[in-house]
Amino acid sequence: MGKAASFYVMLKIYSEGVRKMKWFHIISYFLLWVGGLNWGLIGFFNYNLVETLLGSWPMLIKWVYILVGVATVYIVFTHQKDCKICGKK
Repeated sequence: MGKAASFYVMLKIYSEGVRKMKWFHIISYFLLWVGGLNWGLIGFFNYNLVETLLGSWPMLIKWVYILVGVATVYIVFTHQKDCKICGKK
């Protein structure tokens, strides 16, 4: 395999990784919104939207909370790199 072909393969692998990370970022951002909205509703109205929607599946509720927590940690650690306002200039 020549240098051009190996460079193309490496570029393709990199672009697939970036695409997967973009989806991970989008899903994490969505989960951050879900968590923030849920905590706002709990704080203002004592209404838990996640438990209302998934009340008959307590294990699924637990997984939603775990995913929201993981997404929040991910966003906190990658925010500066992704944010146009907070990012290094």
